[in-house]
Amino acid sequence: MRIFKFGGASVKDAEGVENVVKVLQEVGHENTLVVVSAMGKCTNAMEAIVNAYFDDKNNLTSALQEVIDYHTGILNQLFKNKNHPVYNNVKVLFDEVQGFLVWNKSPNYNFVYDQVVGYGELASTTIISAYLNEIGMQNNWLDVRNLVKTDNSYRDPSVNWEKTQKNVTAFVDKKILNVTQGFLGSDDNNFTTTLGREGSDYTAAILAYCLNANSVTIWKDVPGVLNADPRHFKETQLLNKISYREAIELAFYGASVIHPKTLQPLQGKEIPLHVKSFLHPKNPGTTVGKGIGIEPEVPCYIVKKDQVLMKLSSLDFSFIVEDSISELFKMFHDHKMKVDLIQNSAISFSVCVDNKFGRLNELLNTLKSRFKVVHHEDVSLYTIRHFDDKALDTILNGYEVLLEQRGKETLQVVVK
Repeated sequence: MRIFKFGGASVKDAEGVENVVKVLQEVGHENTLVVVSAMGKCTNAMEAIVNAYFDDKNNLTSALQEVIDYHTGILNQLFKNKNHPVYNNVKVLFDEVQGFLVWNKSPNYNFVYDQVVGYGELASTTIISAYLNEIGMQNNWLDVRNLVKTDNSYRDPSVNWEKTQKNVTAFVDKKILNVTQGFLGSDDNNFTTTLGREGSDYTAAILAYCLNANSVTIWKDVPGVLNADPRHFKETQLLNKISYREAIELAFYGASVIHPKTLQPLQGKEIPLHVKSFLHPKNPGTTVGKGIGIEPEVPCYIVKKDQVLMKLSSLDFSFIVEDSISELFKMFHDHKMKVDLIQNSAISFSVCVDNKFGRLNELLNTLKSRFKVVHHEDVSLYTIRHFDDKALDTILNGYEVLLEQRGKETLQVVVK
């Protein structure tokens, strides 16, 4: 069995949905499970609904209507029959969103986020599954929340592999074309959980692992895995082959083309991952699997923007050693800060973090009771794998370097 994953850019409009059909026709769709993200920038729009619910009730109705109109526009282009059942099916989904926002009593932002934002994936797959059936490509629509079970750490849950395996075995028919959502799971109370932004790749890997799939293919608007993000770097180069280990390194440092958690389950069963262009589906793209580290071996650039650099030092010039470092990491964990870089000396400790959950001020207040704290917001963290001096010069032009760290193969710099 094969797992295909199509991201939001591939289904951003009716033409994109029609192109998914062309890809499936070109490369075959037998014994295939298709994982689909929300359409276009719909996740951002769903997040705007959540933010309006908490902070701007006057714009809540218009924020939801904008999402409804977007999907209705795509439906109108795909379906000639305006009485097609898919219209009502999509309406029911957004009625559920509206209903939840009325009856919800929880003040927990992360809980509300997960109950609302996932409807982008539910709507996209409902439309795509119906369209495939309409043109004669029979398929089975699956609610991935009935498959992937997690704990209740909303927006950042851990997968319950045993329950997930049991559900996938019971509900997925390998002999037919299946369509399901990425990004989503559910907890023991059947509340929706989300696997993190770009989590649809991870969904594909989870399902591949449980189905013992032959391969996973991620279809993107780029030719494969590039050595740099073309949104931030002018010159990029296609990587033909990458080992699991190298890909995990790149994902860990923030390479956006592959979700950090995606590779672990695939490596466990040696399931190859292909990253290919949905515009040129017959081109080879990039293969991630066993073998050589990287081909060709060129510097790989990764940038994380909107980071926070904190420099901590002890108030009484005592050493910052194991016990205090342990305490610091507990603070980072408790405040849901993702640590991207650390550097320490006898009496100082520097750390670059991602303030994903907006709890920086809470953390700073806690830290200042124990340490002298200097922090810089809105900094950028650049990572270069297989670096050389020329590669470093490429990114330093015009920036102030706040911190630099070198290893044998990896260079990281924090710049302002």
